[in-house]
Amino acid sequence: MEENVRFSNLNRANIIERASKESFDLVVIGGGITGGGIALDAASRGLKVILLEKGDFASGTSSKSTKLIHGGLRYLKQFDFWLVKEVGSERAIVHKLAPHLVLPEKMLLPLIEGGSYGKWLTSIGLKVYDILAQVTGEDKRQMLDKKEALKLEPLLPKKILNGAGYYAEYRTDDARLTLENIKTSLKYGAQALNYARVTDFIYDDGMVAGVRVHDETSGKEFEINSKYVISAAGPWVDELRAMNNSKKGKRLHLTKGVHLVFPKEKLPVKQSVYFDIPDGRMMFAIPRGKVTYVGTTDTNYNLDKDHVTTDIADAIYLISAVNNMFPKINLELDDIVSSWAGLRPLIHEEGKSASELSRKDEIFTSESGLVSIAGGKLTGYRKMAERVVNRIANKLEEDHQQKVKGSSTDKIPLAGSDFRKFKHVKKYIAEVSERLNKEGFSEYDAWYLVTTYGKQTEKIWDNYLTLKKNDSQERMIRAEVQFSIAHEMSLNPLDFFIRRTGRLYFDIDSIRQYMGPVFEEFKTAYGYNEAQMKEFKEKLEEELDIHSNFSLERN
Repeated sequence: MEENVRFSNLNRANIIERASKESFDLVVIGGGITGGGIALDAASRGLKVILLEKGDFASGTSSKSTKLIHGGLRYLKQFDFWLVKEVGSERAIVHKLAPHLVLPEKMLLPLIEGGSYGKWLTSIGLKVYDILAQVTGEDKRQMLDKKEALKLEPLLPKKILNGAGYYAEYRTDDARLTLENIKTSLKYGAQALNYARVTDFIYDDGMVAGVRVHDETSGKEFEINSKYVISAAGPWVDELRAMNNSKKGKRLHLTKGVHLVFPKEKLPVKQSVYFDIPDGRMMFAIPRGKVTYVGTTDTNYNLDKDHVTTDIADAIYLISAVNNMFPKINLELDDIVSSWAGLRPLIHEEGKSASELSRKDEIFTSESGLVSIAGGKLTGYRKMAERVVNRIANKLEEDHQQKVKGSSTDKIPLAGSDFRKFKHVKKYIAEVSERLNKEGFSEYDAWYLVTTYGKQTEKIWDNYLTLKKNDSQERMIRAEVQFSIAHEMSLNPLDFFIRRTGRLYFDIDSIRQYMGPVFEEFKTAYGYNEAQMKEFKEKLEEELDIHSNFSLERN
């Protein structure tokens, strides 16, 4: 497909040259889920759009969430019915757009003695949740007695368990969801560039009319002219507003969320659980492939936004919470195989703690016309994009420049998806599994490929068949890298291991095992020299250490 062919850093010089010569309706700053959603919404309405990201796509908040497309059950306790209704409804829409990537995930809510949720209030709350989120059929909530709850999850604390609520959510890979939104926007003429940092704004008669950009790969500067600019830079929104001398609007309040990853045998929950922490908060334990991950924390953050890490206090807090809820489990720091820490760019409200702050999004327009959007949740990205593009559409119409049609992203399947329903995804997994089985692969390998790439698995399979290596796993990962370089703008091994595949979090051993072949593919594709390859290796080893080493000596 044409849009995938040009979505490669092998074509970077041409992309930059073309962007420098053209004039756009809209520049989107920030290649996270919000920026990706805006690019797709705007481009599909006929606007000429370019998206710029200072690092890799989804390298900020949008690869470090709890990786759930969920309705925000806890916001019922804050009486935030509007938010529950919107994100609850959005779950089903996003699942429909990419059923291979947004997977149904039943959630168990244990009801324990002295816990946050009583049986009666939980039953009413989940019923309201179903109504607001327009849940239908077998996904409607069920109330389980103690025996039924233990059958679903035997690790629950039998002595203090009174029963459980059982309701529907969805699980995703946030970075892949971001990337597929961006790739889909290309079908409508959008352009996108990673490692392109906006350093200043261009003004015409005092109004923002474009951006100055630093190419992080070459060090060169270039300019892009545009009628409007939207900043969807997440935690960096305030920096861009300061660069624009914007004095309007509230400021951000950053909080840190941490997740830990354990081998499935160390935390063998049979299904996802949303459970009490002794301090009154709630957290998740979610099985995924070879691992189970848990989270999250919610603490104020004022340090380096480009280097957010999990410290030993975060890890001990989460481990203690898991051990408290699952008395048969005794997790220790040494059991952690990986972790991630990310920021939530919330809207500051005086007198409210981190966990009390609203997850609603807000749009700010500066005196010079810079439009910024902040706040919000992963689940609500599509509606956030629709709202902010509506703002641009109204401006274009007010200025008699052009008529802009309404949003249709609720009907646009994302790249990799031509599945009508989730049952077709399961059927395709079975087909891929049968094919891979003949090559010595496991059912997990088929599940991983389809739930990562969808129907794009066929391109990876074609790459695989052209390779002559004896080891089938090495051939497959090389095939993935080749696809990632040719069609997904991967510039270096970290892009591939972290954002394109999530291996740093969910299959960290595969990085150590196949680092050599992956590095070879990048060196061959880009012609990197030995010094560059050495730098990539050192950065990757540093990431491995930061995410998986929780020895007291390191901390």
